[in-house]
Amino acid sequence: MPSVFAHGQLRLYLLALLETGPRHGYELITALSDRFGGTYRPSAGTVYPRLARLEEEGLVARTDDGRKTTYRLTDAGRRELDERRADLAAVEADIAATVRERAGQVREDVREAMSRLRDELAGAAERARVSATHVETGPTHDARAASHSRRMDADAMVRRFSDELRADLRRADVVGEVTELTVTTVRTVLASALSAVRGTLRG
Repeated sequence: MPSVFAHGQLRLYLLALLETGPRHGYELITALSDRFGGTYRPSAGTVYPRLARLEEEGLVARTDDGRKTTYRLTDAGRRELDERRADLAAVEADIAATVRERAGQVREDVREAMSRLRDELAGAAERARVSATHVETGPTHDARAASHSRRMDADAMVRRFSDELRADLRRADVVGEVTELTVTTVRTVLASALSAVRGTLRG
């Protein structure tokens, strides 16, 4: 994913984020991600070199405390920020436009994914109905045995899906990447899947 900042904009925005007080590098990355509503998260390889450059320019001071490094604005950094308030306002406007554009694209992607999922579920439901019709022509005992076997297969698929999704969510949570969009997508997809599967059940 290409950078959402034009040349020099990220440098200025990092100064703005430090205006409220010292922050760790990870806190700055998280603050940027939050500002973009989770649609963009800069990498450490993007943020830390710019912090190092700001330190070289005397705009930011670094404090090392064990394995944690804290960054704060210097007086020169505050002067730079004060002198560029108009530029900062332009950056904020660009960010707002980017968030709207990316959120719209994400919503469109989710709609397309949901449409494909509904088609796939409808096809699976039809195949299940055809299979059930064939089974019901045989002895009742055989039909129940086949139903039980399919139910066990379905249970296994649900458990595997649940385990994999939970593992993915835990990994994302470690680095703070579970966004409101993630939760909304999970809720929407699961509700649609549940409704479609229930539509294949009788009684």
